[in-house]
Amino acid sequence: MNLIDTHAHLEGVNDLKNAIKRAAELGVVAIISVGSDYNSNVWVITESRKYEVEGLRIYPALGLHPWGLDPSKVEETLRFIERNISRAVALGEVGLDYWDKDARKSEDRRELQRKIFRKILSMARRSDKPVSIHSRGAWEDCVEMVIEADVKRAVFHWFSGPNGALKRLLDHGYCVSATPAAAYSKEHRRVIAKVPLENIILETDSPVVYAGEVSEPAHIIKALNAVAEIKGVNAEVVAEETTENAKKIFKIRLDS
Repeated sequence: MNLIDTHAHLEGVNDLKNAIKRAAELGVVAIISVGSDYNSNVWVITESRKYEVEGLRIYPALGLHPWGLDPSKVEETLRFIERNISRAVALGEVGLDYWDKDARKSEDRRELQRKIFRKILSMARRSDKPVSIHSRGAWEDCVEMVIEADVKRAVFHWFSGPNGALKRLLDHGYCVSATPAAAYSKEHRRVIAKVPLENIILETDSPVVYAGEVSEPAHIIKALNAVAEIKGVNAEVVAEETTENAKKIFKIRLDS
């Protein structure tokens, strides 16, 4: 099976060299290395591809996570993204998080998140790049903002929002990603059960901890098996379809 981990924070993975080798041995052929702030974006552009091994390619994505909105760095980060956007396959991780402690306390903080997200969505539309979207607690606003921005390709990362927002994003042809949490999270499983396989891709969000275990790209197999179990189909079918979905969304060619 050929698998693609469409969302990993590789700069945070311990012993990354061996983690990449383990992923390749399990059939991972590509990883999207996502940025979340200025320093991780620089790493994604300058360092991530140094960890490629035979049969596995690493593709950069540039982002500004709603948790990382340091006022002293925001504009510099946005300028870095714009300067390097042609080198990235996507903009991500980006979006809104109304459950973030600062956003819970302050409407001004939520408005700052929306302002920056609008700017990034505008970049995505102009450059014809997909976006990888964090939408925790802000599912409806994220979906509506992406639609209003007329972004053509969007992935709602680890989506667990309400059914109405899910229907809206699917009606516009957008996708959701399945993580290893699909093995046990009631809300994530609900979403995956409702989403057609043609709108699903796989990710690990490494090095996020799932059920007490620190994840790495090889754990994409857990997301794969969870989707296969929820959908009642063979894992090979899920692997083939989700890999093709990812190739289309991110416009990557694994044979080049």
